[in-house]
Amino acid sequence: MTENKKVLVAEDSSVIINLTKNVLLFEKYRITAVKNGKQVLDKLMHEDFDLILMDINMPIMDGIECTKAIRALEDNSKANIPIVAITGNYKNYTLDDFKKAGLNDYIQKPLDYDLLLATVKKHLS
Repeated sequence: MTENKKVLVAEDSSVIINLTKNVLLFEKYRITAVKNGKQVLDKLMHEDFDLILMDINMPIMDGIECTKAIRALEDNSKANIPIVAITGNYKNYTLDDFKKAGLNDYIQKPLDYDLLLATVKKHLS
């Protein structure tokens, strides 16, 4: 059941947050959105999530840095959350770079919402 799955969306563009929310809420996922990597870590301290959609280019703490911090957490269930990168300039990174940072997958911007949904479902099934 997708109903109780909680997805944390880390993205500094409110346009993308709103579009992503609409796509995922339609499928009954519970969505929380934050604007940077530091807020992701703050949220994780107090809440559990089933998946994180992580923009790579964010202010304060970017997605790569944030993912590395999550993977280093002592709480294993939090350290092993599936994390999907959302990236506009994927040319700067290879899938290998994402894997090394601890990311499970990535989606390119502009977002293809069918692909977004399929990727989220793949990691939450």
